[in-house]
Amino acid sequence: MKKILVFIFLFSAIIAVGQEKNSSFRFALVTDTHIGNPNNDIDLRRTVADINAQDDIDFVIHSGDVTEFGSDEELALAKSILDGLNKPLYILPGNHDANWSESGTNSFLRIFGAETFAFEHKGFLFVGLASGPNMRMGPGQIPRENLSWFFNELKKIDTDTPIIYVNHYPMDNGLNNWFEVMDALRPYNVKLMLCGHGHANKEFHFEGVNAAMCRANLRAKEAFGGYTILTVTPDSIQLQERLVSGVTKAPWLSYAIASRPQWVSDAPRPDYSINAANPQVSEVWSVQEASDMGSGMFLSGDKLVYTNTAGEIKAANAANGKTIWTYKTDGKIYSTPTVQNQTVWCASSDSYLYGIDLRNGKQRFRLKNNKAVVASPAYADHKIMVAGSDGHCRAWDVRNGKLAWDFDSVKNFVVTRPLVKDGVIFFGSWGNEFYALDIATGKSRWIWHNGQSNRMFSPAQVVPVSTFGRIYLASPDRYMTVLDEKTGQVIWRHSDPEQRARESISLSEDGRTVYAKTMDGNILAVDASVPERKVKWISSGEDMGYELTPTPVVEKNGIVYAPTDKGLIYAFRASDGAFLWKYRVSSSLINMILPTDKGELYVSAMDGRLVKLSVRTSATGK
Repeated sequence: MKKILVFIFLFSAIIAVGQEKNSSFRFALVTDTHIGNPNNDIDLRRTVADINAQDDIDFVIHSGDVTEFGSDEELALAKSILDGLNKPLYILPGNHDANWSESGTNSFLRIFGAETFAFEHKGFLFVGLASGPNMRMGPGQIPRENLSWFFNELKKIDTDTPIIYVNHYPMDNGLNNWFEVMDALRPYNVKLMLCGHGHANKEFHFEGVNAAMCRANLRAKEAFGGYTILTVTPDSIQLQERLVSGVTKAPWLSYAIASRPQWVSDAPRPDYSINAANPQVSEVWSVQEASDMGSGMFLSGDKLVYTNTAGEIKAANAANGKTIWTYKTDGKIYSTPTVQNQTVWCASSDSYLYGIDLRNGKQRFRLKNNKAVVASPAYADHKIMVAGSDGHCRAWDVRNGKLAWDFDSVKNFVVTRPLVKDGVIFFGSWGNEFYALDIATGKSRWIWHNGQSNRMFSPAQVVPVSTFGRIYLASPDRYMTVLDEKTGQVIWRHSDPEQRARESISLSEDGRTVYAKTMDGNILAVDASVPERKVKWISSGEDMGYELTPTPVVEKNGIVYAPTDKGLIYAFRASDGAFLWKYRVSSSLINMILPTDKGELYVSAMDGRLVKLSVRTSATGK
């Protein structure tokens, strides 16, 4: 009798599991709420109330752009509204949450608990990844640490498990590393890919996989906002637009899901074959970090100091790339380290500025700020200075770690590498302002405002340069601006619709030319020896295509090296801008190109790739 009862129990359990896997369910996709813009909080509150009134919605996914600027205040407001849901919520950051984040995206993790998700519901695996770009303007990029996690999650499931994949971005080359996700998913039974970002309903097929972009939550010019309801049955997935007025529209898209996806066999991938065309450039060594790298490097003797978004400051042997020591902080790092008197100075989004012994990686100083720090420190006159996300720029005495001064009037937050010159520290902020502070006292020498109201146009990402008593800037408003170094008065300010200069600039080795990379993929050489705008040359031979990375170009030994947001380095002759060669080190945004007098290039890329290249003299165009 007992055996019969056990058999009946097991049989019933098998039936129940089978029924669950074959049962229908509904869920809601909310996206692009952009909390922080006027009235968007009202739209989200209406959506929460409307979802709560529907008992047949099992859970909610938010696919990103939760906020407009990723600020702590915006994130807290969004969380307070979303906490009103009476159903499970799974949420991802979008580009607006990541690119302008005052916390280096740490606050999203702290407030929402994660920036990825993976869960099972009625036999389906739902998995979502962040989209980036984190802290640097450019194409989207799934953080390396997200990918490492994702690959491990896939190992846990059977390849027949039906998968619904979610990202803020479409799964195409709008994401620099889209192909890593697609290649990992090829053995699996992917039923649907979902995204937001485009604020519209649109059908997609990514390399043979069914996909959909869904409407924004915003009402825009309509009376009501809305979201998407997805109905999953054993045979199909239907998408319907739901307005918060209570109207559910007819399905705008339906996919059959009985069969596996028909993957495209010849999907495009980043091309590394171009490297073979220039044998004068060769890789000496490379390192692949398990997380992103969000900053530049500092070369001190035989040690190369760099960081990653796992919160690590590292010193590597410059000859072979082997790690000498690692120091772990408690936040992601987007600060480029500097070295002074055997001390490595670097800030972390955990709110501290660290002083680390270059020789052994031991902590010397841990200096507190009131919020995350995503800017880079600068040294002068026995002071280490850094501007945080709390509206302050502080200086400490490097001999004892005591606070020397505190300038408390920075508008919004700072993310750049500042310029130090003649007793003044210069930097811009995401508050449309550019500052000149006296290094001795911390007092303002002058503050320049660019006249814009939208903070996206701020001179924040540009690494400023100075020569002939003039400060040069380039900003997302597509203006090059030249300021008097002593007074902050505008000498000239120009926007060229044919050569749209933006953030990426540098100074020539002789100090007589300012180089600016344009959004159109050219290098503009401006004569810095004269007080008016005078273009010496525009690069020729090959352009870099549409290009946004704010990473500075750099000149060394007669060659201008230009970084791109797709992992390519372009080389141009400094004398006339003629194209020389290009070389791919990654598929992602390049953080820094650090050349040496020995024909070496150290290059860090956002996807965690660190590379040392050798450039023979014949490749410099001399």
